[in-house]
Amino acid sequence: MNNILVVDDNLVTLQQINALLEENYEVSLAKSGSQALLICYQIVPDLILLDLDMPEMDGFETMLKIKKNLALKHVPIIFLTATQNTEIEVKALKNGAVDFITKPADKDILQHRIEVHLNLSTYNRLLESKVRLLEDSIIASFSDMIEYRDESTGGHVMRTSKYVQILAQELFRREEYKSELTEFTVDMMTRAAPLHDVGKIAISDVILLKPTLLNDDEFNIMKTHTTVGGEMLRNIFSKVPGQSYHEMAILIAECHHERWDGKGYPKRLKGEEIPLCARIMALADVFDALVDMRVYKRPMSHQDACRVIISEKNSMFDPKVVEAFESVQDQFSEVKGYRF
Repeated sequence: MNNILVVDDNLVTLQQINALLEENYEVSLAKSGSQALLICYQIVPDLILLDLDMPEMDGFETMLKIKKNLALKHVPIIFLTATQNTEIEVKALKNGAVDFITKPADKDILQHRIEVHLNLSTYNRLLESKVRLLEDSIIASFSDMIEYRDESTGGHVMRTSKYVQILAQELFRREEYKSELTEFTVDMMTRAAPLHDVGKIAISDVILLKPTLLNDDEFNIMKTHTTVGGEMLRNIFSKVPGQSYHEMAILIAECHHERWDGKGYPKRLKGEEIPLCARIMALADVFDALVDMRVYKRPMSHQDACRVIISEKNSMFDPKVVEAFESVQDQFSEVKGYRF
């Protein structure tokens, strides 16, 4: 049975709507916007009926706060209003409402509107799920191609994706970079991370699989995997538009070898000029390179790799990202021991 949250500061209206709906739905009642938010922390309603005119926090402010919560972002909101005003209706629809119902509500109209938007919401969630599966299939296919090209880095793309997730979640928990980090962007970073080395597909095997350190000319060619990777992703996503992670994937591919001190490549970006997703990816990438076996070197111990990462605070890496790493370094060890 679907759960309908009804929000109205008028107790009589709440009781009336509850009486109209309780036979067919589980109904939650809230007398204010703040009480509605508290209820939403406990349950995720399938649809919200929201009064427009309320003291302290009106319907617009309440809806804004609801939509900021990733778990509630796609919950349909129908505004309840005692008066018809075209300008207010347009504003509400532009800000995320799906419909209006005039109070006092007619039972048949109310239930019909609710059913229409519940069905649309179910269809949209199904469609988004299928799109996400398609997106993840694209990522997995490219990740496999990268791994097949560079056999010396087996598991690298999936491990670094997990490292990025751990770091981004820790930064989010610490409320660092609050304007950039949300539950949504953490998810997008995690999903985009496996594409960071996609440009290596264009690098010659002579260089990519060389069993010794690269000379300067070879290293300059290897560096091009960043710009090549970004361009490849732009071309791909221009033909398959709509991927929610594509902009972040391009930034990560192009900028994950930039350094906090400006001595990286390819653009020699410095500090916060470097996109946050790439700063997180940079640490994850280097850590895995340190602890992994490569044809030209033996793996470093977890403790030694951690010391190297921490020593590069303010030089190679964003200091806030390093501080987050210090808190979660044990989780990195667990990931390294897991076989993907």
